[in-house]
Formats: sequence, C-alpha cells, structure tokens
Amino acid sequence: MNSPRQRQIVMALVTLVTVGSTLLVATANSQAVAPEPERWVGSWSAALTPAGAGKSKDGFSDQTIRMFVHTSVGGSQARIRLSNRYGTKPLTIGHATLALPWPEAGPGDLKPGSVVDAAFNGQKSVTIPAGGSAVSDPVAMHVPASQDIAVTLYLPAQTPGPATWHLYARETAYIGAGDHATSATGAKLAETRNNWYYLTGLDVLNRSGQGSIVVLGDSITDGLKTTVNADRRWTDYLGARLVKEAPEGRAPGILNAGLSGNRLTLDGADLGVNELGMNGSSRFHFDVLGQTGVRTVILALGINDVWLSQDSADNIIARIQQLASLARQAGLKVIVCTLSPWNAFESAPGVVAYTPTLDSVRLTVNSYLRTSTDFDGVIDFDAALRDPANPTKLRAEWDSGDHIHPNDAGNEAMAKAIPLDLLLEDDEDED
Repeated sequence: MNSPRQRQIVMALVTLVTVGSTLLVATANSQAVAPEPERWVGSWSAALTPAGAGKSKDGFSDQTIRMFVHTSVGGSQARIRLSNRYGTKPLTIGHATLALPWPEAGPGDLKPGSVVDAAFNGQKSVTIPAGGSAVSDPVAMHVPASQDIAVTLYLPAQTPGPATWHLYARETAYIGAGDHATSATGAKLAETRNNWYYLTGLDVLNRSGQGSIVVLGDSITDGLKTTVNADRRWTDYLGARLVKEAPEGRAPGILNAGLSGNRLTLDGADLGVNELGMNGSSRFHFDVLGQTGVRTVILALGINDVWLSQDSADNIIARIQQLASLARQAGLKVIVCTLSPWNAFESAPGVVAYTPTLDSVRLTVNSYLRTSTDFDGVIDFDAALRDPANPTKLRAEWDSGDHIHPNDAGNEAMAKAIPLDLLLEDDEDED
C-alpha cells in the first residue's frame, strides 16, 4: 500500500467516491425541484338536481345537446363526468365530443379542427344505469385556463325519461334533432335552453399539485342574476384570479357546487320545486367528496335557511358544524363564508320577506362564524358586500336589483375579498 502505484489507485478511488457523492447530491437536489407529476384535478363542475318541468321532465330522443362550461385551471388532457343520478331508467349517450368554442362564427359554433371524440372504455357510446354515473376516457387536447369548453352529447332514438340537470346554468345550451356531436356549426341546434343536462364535471391533467376547491353554496354561488354567457360568477372571478396570481402556476381548480334555493336541511321538493335540489347535507357526498382531487371545501350556505325556512340560528349553526365535521373526517380543509346582507329583498308571494327579527338570525350566525375555531378560515362576504351606511343592505353599486344577489361587479368584489393564502397549500402539506 506504500508504493506510488498503490497510492495512485487509492487516490483515484477517493476521487471517484467524492465525485459520485457530489453527483448523488446534485441528483437529489434536482429531484427536490423537479416539477410535480401530472395529476387529474377538477376544473369545472355543476351540482345536479331532479327534473322539473319541460325538457328536463320529458327527456331527449334522437337529439344533440351542446353545452358550454368555463374552466378554472387548464391541462394537457381532459375527461368529462356524466350523471344519471335522478334518472328513472338507463341513459344512453350515443356520442360525446369536446371542442373549443367559436362564438364569433355563430351561436353554438365550434372552432374548426378542435372537435375530438370522447370515448368510454374505448367505446363511442355508454349506457348509464338509473342513479349511476360515468367518466370518459382521457381526451388528448390542450385545455386553456379560464376559458370555455364545448361539450356535445348525442342521445339516440329513445326517451330516457326525466333528466338529471342544473336549472340556472347562466350558459346557453343548444339542442337539435339528430347526431351533430362532431359538427362545428350550431346551425342545426336551433332550440336553446339555459340549463346543463347530465354533465357534472370536467377534469384536466396538469402539474399544479394544488388539487381542487369545492364551493358548496346556494344561488349567490350559482351566479343567479349575473350576465348569461359572460362567466361572471364569483367562483369564475376567483378561478381567474388564482390562475393569474398563484405562484409558479400552482392554481387549484375551483368547482362551483352552488344550487339556487339550496338550504342546509330541507330539500327543494319540500316546496314542490324539485329543481332546487337536495339539501346541503344530503348532497355533500356527491357534490363535494365525489369531486376529482378535492382538498378544500368552502361552505357558503345558510341565507335561504334564514328567510325561506325561517330557521333558528342554533339550527343553522348546528348544520354548518355537521358539514364541517364531515369534511374534516374526509381530510379536507374547511373554509366558511359569512351570510351577506338582504334588507329590502322581496321574496315570492306567500313567503316572508326581510324583517329585522329574521335578520338578527343572520347576524347571530355570522358572529359565530367569525369567532369559531370549527373552521380553517373564514371568508367575510358580509363585510365585503354590505353598505357602510346601512350594514343590513348590499352596496347599491353591487346590487343586482333584488337586494340579495350581487350583480357582476358584486361577484368580482367577492372574489377580490378572499385572502388567497386561505386557498393555497403550503409545500410541506402537499402529497
């Protein structure tokens, strides 16, 4: 070991080990900063309900439905989720496509060359049993963030009965006879509705690593009174804000599970209006836990329980606490929203309108929400929207005119009032 040759061999081995260690460190460091693997995340969703009147009750026969949805985050692939949850017989989807819209060409038109088929286990069609659901195979297409995607469904020559649907889509759907799923023109889809049928979700594959956030809400979240076909719900504004402001493109998906008229305990059927949906507790497992990549839930329910049900503050608080418990058991982060002002709101005939006594229930619930430790965060929509001169009312410039639903500007103000650190995951909390 003392010969020059032996010393040279030992030094060479030491050098090799040292260099190898350096390479291992560099490799480890490279892995630490490597981009997230691609994962499926929800980019858009709609809460669905039993059928009401008209088209939802009668169903479809040998007809095409073209619907438009607004993404939150984008991705390199897409897949759609369909539901026959409230159907009474099997539902057959004969043909489904995804595409980019081309509204400047004409109503319901699609960008030429952008139409792609959506298969189901390699098959063009799928039959969904009553009460069931289906998810398409991945579709190779670039899905832009904060943009519309067209989903077209063809229902063959059969009458599937009552449709599972969403009443107030705030987006125009185009309907016509025959299979036009691959047609770029909407010329033969002349019948229009303001609803979504059977379509409950659009997932994308991306590297954000942030999962999705579900908003379980009522008509204020649903975007009632916002401009049709303009995507001006507060969740749309929030999704766009996160895409723009989240560091390093790490925006979570924003999934709107709002239903007009929704309450914490009672169903729409209790009022004879099926399309108002199941109560918040009943739909929690479908509309929250059933979402793709969900990590956080925002609870935005309660105002309908105040004026529509005339429930007590204690009951409303107990229901919100129960929803928070369900979310925590599922490992979700829980954020709650205060109830916004509604003074001067005139409700439907036969239903009590605003009174100071009823509003005291709202204020009691809000006091609890602001001070409770039952949640991971609070979004104070009451403080964001109320008139400083009369806190029981919405600011005039943000009032849609019915004194309870914010207009487009009010929805934008709601999104701007949300602290983004409530919604973004810390690196050490990620999987």
